[in-house]
Amino acid sequence: MSAARDVVAEYGALGASLDEVGARSGASRSQLYHYFDDKTDLLRAVAEATNDAVLGAQDDLFAGLGTWDGLVRWADALVELQRQRGGIGGCPIANLVGQLGERDDSIRAVLASGFDRWETAIRTGLATMANAGELRPDTDVAWLATSTLASLQGGLLLAQARRDPQALRGALDGALALIASNRSAS
Repeated sequence: MSAARDVVAEYGALGASLDEVGARSGASRSQLYHYFDDKTDLLRAVAEATNDAVLGAQDDLFAGLGTWDGLVRWADALVELQRQRGGIGGCPIANLVGQLGERDDSIRAVLASGFDRWETAIRTGLATMANAGELRPDTDVAWLATSTLASLQGGLLLAQARRDPQALRGALDGALALIASNRSAS
């Protein structure tokens, strides 16, 4: 699957070919068709693998989202990753949505489920903060999670377009300020 992800990342979803995936993975075309019915099936699997890779890389950070310090560490780590990449790449999930979201509803749904998982991780962390009294009891954690994910995605897109990780920094700082406005007075 990593060969397929690499080919899609390099050539784009529509430019990726089963022949190139086979060449990189050492699998013949017939072997690929043993696992995938067609190119759409392969791209759906790439979408699932992309979700797992993007979200799996944040598992340790997600575990800390239940505290203010953990939330800041998560944001800082995402900005640092973009700094290391020079703002190149953006969000792999969003990139696939842009390439395939309007072409195939089943792939769009897979990618949407990746965003849902991401938002759930944020919402769970914010709910933990609310339950611990770190956020006010009336905090709408679902709305904050959606706003935070939207800020993150917008920041990643701007960082990619501008090749400037500071765009992501600004977007996440805005999300953190919004969350901070819901912190308990204690």
